[in-house]
Amino acid sequence: MNDFVFYCPTKIIFGKGGEDKIGEYIKPFSSNVLFHYGGGSIKKSGLYDKVTASLKNAGIKFTELGGVQPNPLLSVVNKGIKIVKDQKIDFILAVGGGSVIDSAKAIAAGVKYDGDVWDFFINKATVKAALPVATILTIPAAGSESSGNSVITNDENLFKFGISNDKLRPVFSILNPEFCFSLPPIQRANGICDMMAHVFERYFTNVNHTETGDKLCEGLLKAIINSGPKVLKNERDYDAWAEIMWAGALAHNGLLGRGRQEDWGSHGLEHPLSAVYGIAHGSGLAIMFPAWMKYVYKNNLGFFVQFAVNVWGVNDNLRDFEAVALEGIEKTAEFFKSLGLPSKLTEIGAKESDFEDLAAKALGRGPFGAFKRIDKVEYAVEIYKIAYK
Repeated sequence: MNDFVFYCPTKIIFGKGGEDKIGEYIKPFSSNVLFHYGGGSIKKSGLYDKVTASLKNAGIKFTELGGVQPNPLLSVVNKGIKIVKDQKIDFILAVGGGSVIDSAKAIAAGVKYDGDVWDFFINKATVKAALPVATILTIPAAGSESSGNSVITNDENLFKFGISNDKLRPVFSILNPEFCFSLPPIQRANGICDMMAHVFERYFTNVNHTETGDKLCEGLLKAIINSGPKVLKNERDYDAWAEIMWAGALAHNGLLGRGRQEDWGSHGLEHPLSAVYGIAHGSGLAIMFPAWMKYVYKNNLGFFVQFAVNVWGVNDNLRDFEAVALEGIEKTAEFFKSLGLPSKLTEIGAKESDFEDLAAKALGRGPFGAFKRIDKVEYAVEIYKIAYK
């Protein structure tokens, strides 16, 4: 196990009714807030009215910035930075899913930086300070509610990159499973895949003696696999949503990766897909993760056997480890398909002629991946070809 530091200061307020006290929770931090959200779903659900009423009752001035879309855009981030500076705002409340929260974090970092906020995403600068951010989570998926991560798409060149910095962790997040009841089936499925992918990126490691982390990852994956189909079958299953919502936060708050070398190869390969084709991140991961697994499993066959046996219950055939590993990969792909997610690049309109450009975008900041390094365009192209068939 590697040496590590674990830091997760986000206060989680889990359960029913937390949104009614949002003004009370923010008051110690600020009286001038940017209220950041996406489309009209929070207005249809009544959450918008609850939030604004609570802010007003607490005497908190707020300026609204809506319009965040899936795969949040740099142009909206820059708009938010200007509003915050002009209005002398000192706190950001993000109400929505991971896209809204990621956008809020980028704004929080950009306000404290004299240069272009995109500098952070192309490794030209490092976040040294950020405004405090709080969240009310409505879509369990990205885990951004307690992570220090933010992923933004540059709408001028369609590069999509992420940053990770503890200064971007929200000061508190409200998680009420009831907010999930109105989610369309495809958003539920994308969220389930997204949080499983976050576990996978930590789980698959070449570091030895990580049994505690292995068991945490395997247990969380099994909990998601158990509760995921339940929320697809019954969108108002509070107990199943509670499991999924908490799992999404645990999958991405950094705990699972401590003592391990994380990978993030599949995320690096997926980001061009959602940037170029406009698909949901979870859908792209459902395509890319099984393809990545098929590309790398021989790099550490024993680990993939462990995954197949401990997560999917594959029979441990001591005579054919490769068959066991491949069955675990196939069960992963089958599970994603059972959720209604795509399994091939052809399903999202990608063509083989696109692969070189996708690979170049994936490698736009340089090599990535740790379980097996992806440091050449041809390596990325090979994985896209596996995902295409």
